[in-house]
Amino acid sequence: MNEPPRLPETSFAAWSRDRLAVARRGADECGDVWQLDSGVYVAATAGPCEAVLRHAQDFPKAPSPLFPPLKRRSSGAPTPEERARAHAARMRGLRPQAVAARIGEIAPSAARFADQWPTGQDVDVLPPVRHALAEIGVHYLFSEDAPTLLPFASRLFLAREVLVRPSRWVWPRWMPTPARRFRTRQQVAFTDALRPIVRRRRSSGRLGDDMLGQMLRPSPRYGLLPEEAILDTLPGITVATFETPSRAAGWILLHLARYPQAAGRVAAEAALLPADPAATTSTHLDRLQYTQALVREVLRLHPPSWLLTRRATRQTQLAGYTIDAGSTVLVCPYTAHRDAREHSEPDQFQPERWLDDSCSRAKPGVFLSFGTGPHGCEGAALAMAMLTLLTAQTARRYHLSEPPGPEPSYQVTTFEGLTTVGLRLRATLRS
Repeated sequence: MNEPPRLPETSFAAWSRDRLAVARRGADECGDVWQLDSGVYVAATAGPCEAVLRHAQDFPKAPSPLFPPLKRRSSGAPTPEERARAHAARMRGLRPQAVAARIGEIAPSAARFADQWPTGQDVDVLPPVRHALAEIGVHYLFSEDAPTLLPFASRLFLAREVLVRPSRWVWPRWMPTPARRFRTRQQVAFTDALRPIVRRRRSSGRLGDDMLGQMLRPSPRYGLLPEEAILDTLPGITVATFETPSRAAGWILLHLARYPQAAGRVAAEAALLPADPAATTSTHLDRLQYTQALVREVLRLHPPSWLLTRRATRQTQLAGYTIDAGSTVLVCPYTAHRDAREHSEPDQFQPERWLDDSCSRAKPGVFLSFGTGPHGCEGAALAMAMLTLLTAQTARRYHLSEPPGPEPSYQVTTFEGLTTVGLRLRATLRS
């Protein structure tokens, strides 16, 4: 039986500040797969990462505990089959073709973010970025009802952040800790605000062309989704539309400041966008080829979800090693993206690599910022559209620079998240 190289004994509670350094050392020194602790393995390079994510039957994704279905005293709680149907229904509204049809709704908020950036002063970047992306994401999901739901979505985000703060203790999931009670209160408030919207749309017959409208349409096979199944599936995706893209946007704006020549190329592309952002179409978005390459390259170097968790359902082989049933396998896009066998000069920022035919996006393991396989990010097309337009509109208007002082650092804000900390930038108008 093959055993992977083993790193020093540790636990995730202790593995915080040095996580990325340890992960990188593991990939460089220990090979494709290495053992972090008893029953905990890391897939560190492109091939094993792709294999784990593709083989969902052997390495399934655990249900997210962040926004579990609300407990209900009535018998109206949705069944697992109804929840699966609700998930499939919301996917219809997030397909690439659905996103492409609504680019004209996404672009104005991206332009408004750039217009409102105060010039000549150092700005704490992440809060206004998060607000702008929340406006885009919530509007994409709920259209004209977005203003009603946006405050509740912001409090859901806060509840998530409180819930995933590092703690010395790992509490059983059934224990009602203060963070979990706060999460439940915000989830109930969001659901209570959404319920009358669902009922109004159904009673009026005006279901809408947004993602919620897609979920309200009857399926030819199953008919209407139960109301509770719709309500249960929406808190998580609502937060996801802006939480992860906000982390990514911080890294992207930092690279615009650090690489002015690349920012200039983005600005030149963005100059060809329509003067009226609402007139932007998917054709305009497709023409932003260098901008998309820059976004993709930043996501390669700094994947906002840098560590993905899977659990082996049976004894299986991974890169020649035997993984026992019940073992935790951590997929690390951060190290996979810096695999020198897949990317030349993997630590260098080179957006041009994504314009070169030799760097195929379809090659297994080359780009995992949105995951892959059955559990790949369902909002990948929406996230790329949001980030590309935000990048283009910002570079079109401004030169960004870093103020004097300490460099921004990274912080693991959630179990899988990686974000900039202390990111302040200054904008000056382009001539």
